[in-house]
Amino acid sequence: VRLVESGGGLVQPGGSLRLSCVAYGLTFSRYDMSWYRQVPGKERELVAIITSTGSNGKYADSVKGRFTISRDNRENTVYLQMNSLKPEDTAVYYCKAAWIAAPDYWGQGTQVTVSS
Repeated sequence: VRLVESGGGLVQPGGSLRLSCVAYGLTFSRYDMSWYRQVPGKERELVAIITSTGSNGKYADSVKGRFTISRDNRENTVYLQMNSLKPEDTAVYYCKAAWIAAPDYWGQGTQVTVSS
């Protein structure tokens, strides 16, 4: 199983980025998918989660109204659209696949830096 994130980079405050995470080697439609982020010296925090069918998304208070999680089960891909980015959104972003009948799987992370 592999999860491969992409789409990170350097963006100015107020800008947008779209992260992608492609899953290989699992039955994607069974898994709830989520995005986490981590900065050095802090615990990894949940940013957004979407159910296996894509019918429900939940967000951390800090990103509500700015970030949108979505998925395409035909493409085995989960997305995180990030708008109105702030310097405090700077972090390494990770995707995670979770299903009750299997261990959790994590990607390698993609760096997002919000700076002028």
